[in-house]
Amino acid sequence: MVSKPHGGRLVDRVARGRRRELLLDEAKELPRLEVGFDRAVDLEDIAHGVYSPLEGFMVQEDYLHVLYDMRLSTDHPWTIPIVLDADPEELGDVREGDDLALTHRGRVLAVMRVEEIYGWDKREYARMVYKTTDPKHPGVAKIYGMKELLVGGPIDLVDELPNPLERYTLWPAETRVLFRERGWRRIVGFQTRNVPHLGHEYVQKAALTFVDGLFINPLVGWKKPGDYRDEVILAAYEALVKHYYPRNVVVLAALRMNMRYAGPREAIHHAIVRKNFGCTHFIVGRDHAGVGDYYGPYEAWEIFQEFPDLGITPLFIREAFYCRKCGGMVNEKVCPHGDEHRVRISGTKLREMLRRGEKPPKTMMRPEVAEAVMSFDNPFVEA
Repeated sequence: MVSKPHGGRLVDRVARGRRRELLLDEAKELPRLEVGFDRAVDLEDIAHGVYSPLEGFMVQEDYLHVLYDMRLSTDHPWTIPIVLDADPEELGDVREGDDLALTHRGRVLAVMRVEEIYGWDKREYARMVYKTTDPKHPGVAKIYGMKELLVGGPIDLVDELPNPLERYTLWPAETRVLFRERGWRRIVGFQTRNVPHLGHEYVQKAALTFVDGLFINPLVGWKKPGDYRDEVILAAYEALVKHYYPRNVVVLAALRMNMRYAGPREAIHHAIVRKNFGCTHFIVGRDHAGVGDYYGPYEAWEIFQEFPDLGITPLFIREAFYCRKCGGMVNEKVCPHGDEHRVRISGTKLREMLRRGEKPPKTMMRPEVAEAVMSFDNPFVEA
């Protein structure tokens, strides 16, 4: 059956109907805090249950538990602090117990009950979450750019960000209904921020052999320069699903969620999120959510040993390569041939080829996928 939400209940903090009208009216008289795009995205993910059981931004007790124990104060596994930052000048006279209107570009998105305002150590956050304090790490750089205080408390969402990818967007309440309607009892989630090559397809199909359905859930939103643009990733996956998957075994839906590049901790975070969407299994990539050389190639697999109560089954499928002698995609466990027969797929090499306008060979990427990527003038995020 579809997995239970993390914490046992799918959170819904979206204000609707009369309640929304009342909150919007109340917000006119409230102090305001302007939030950036990242925090606005977190607001939506909290409200729609993507981050269940969180009902708002973390108070200090939860923040510290997550930082040092990788668990909420309720003892549920949780690895990434979900926090709202602010400067004292922005908060002004706001005190604990007050209501606060959260705005983005002047537009009220949510009303928050301020439960706690507290200080934090950014360097310690970086050390614990990212395992490095190096400002060259893109996630660490973002943390160092955040503000002096953290504000914790529950939120009610009254409006949402414009969504250019709305037709690809499904929230956990919707995917759970969809999975049940399809009769899927075992669903495997696949997290991605790249266009698919043959290695990705191999891993997905290997998982599909013993589950009912595959949930391909690309992250859209902020990414580092050089990553594929959101619309490119989705077009590439549409091409793959259309030409190389049976009907009704795949659901493709985008998730606007911040990519943090936190390696092992983020692998757990991504698994919890897909559990909330209804997945029973989750494919964990080699160097999942990694960047540069900050994490070992299998650290993201090893960390799952610390969470036997996670409530979603991780799948560790070995890296695939094309073997000329086998005549297809295989991995080292099933292929006896030497390196001279193996074509390893490098994401960096694929990017370089696509940047030059070269179509990757069929041993690396499906031609329909390559054509979808190359139909865009510039498939990559610029600096």
